[in-house]
Amino acid sequence: MSGPGPAAWAPSATQRDRIDFRRHQARRSGLVAAASTVAVTAVAVLALTSSPGWPRVRQSFFDPDVALASLPAIAQGLWLNVRVMVGCAVVIVVVALALAVARTLRGPVFFPLRAFATGYIDIFRGLPLILVLLLVGFGLPGLRLQGIPASAVLLGSLALVLTYSAYVAEVFRAGIESVHPSQVAAARSLGLTRAQTMRTVVLPQAVRRVVPALLNDLVALSKDSGLISILGAIDAVRAAQIETSQYANFTPYVVAGVLFVALTIPLTRATDAIARRSGWSRSQGGLAGGAL
Repeated sequence: MSGPGPAAWAPSATQRDRIDFRRHQARRSGLVAAASTVAVTAVAVLALTSSPGWPRVRQSFFDPDVALASLPAIAQGLWLNVRVMVGCAVVIVVVALALAVARTLRGPVFFPLRAFATGYIDIFRGLPLILVLLLVGFGLPGLRLQGIPASAVLLGSLALVLTYSAYVAEVFRAGIESVHPSQVAAARSLGLTRAQTMRTVVLPQAVRRVVPALLNDLVALSKDSGLISILGAIDAVRAAQIETSQYANFTPYVVAGVLFVALTIPLTRATDAIARRSGWSRSQGGLAGGAL
């Protein structure tokens, strides 16, 4: 014979008052945020549309007929940007990880690798991306060596890989150095070699900690992929330039900008979601600041 079960938990009167107060504060904060957003947007729109040159700007930059006519060509160019971004991202991760590992190697025998990785990162982090694009795009074909690609897309992608791998290598290095040395010592005490320790203990933790920072670099790469247009590749930016000269109107540039924003916003939101889910923004605040 069993006795009566435990009574179901019910919040106390104080707890109910506390929950009601929090709900009231949340509703009040939401209303204040919505009202302030509407007010600021209204002031910005009013200031823009009441400016003396607004009718001419609207005609030159916001022509709906030109936007619809130029959209297919620009969207086709954006598809090239997406392919360049995806292909470069894969190569960048591989090259950057190798650079980061080379730079964290210890011992005098690895000095040439450390020196090469350090020099590579210093050079390509110091050079503006547009200079790397011009040097690679116009300098490499001038050497007339066998195997050097002549495609503007490939040369532009190479320049993106050279520059971004230097930045991403530092992100990986920050993740590697964030792993506490005691974990390395524990792995070595169990008989793992230095390479096994790096592969099975350090790198899995390091990569997981820097995923949000890597996605942030991917967002930047999606925008910078438009710079390959200066080498002649017909991407979204070049297509917008062609459409602009055809219609004598700047609306295609606005269309290209809207498409790039539409491409980067999902990546940005995904980065924020991953950061919140992993608690990265709270527990890895120091690493985030260093990586970004």
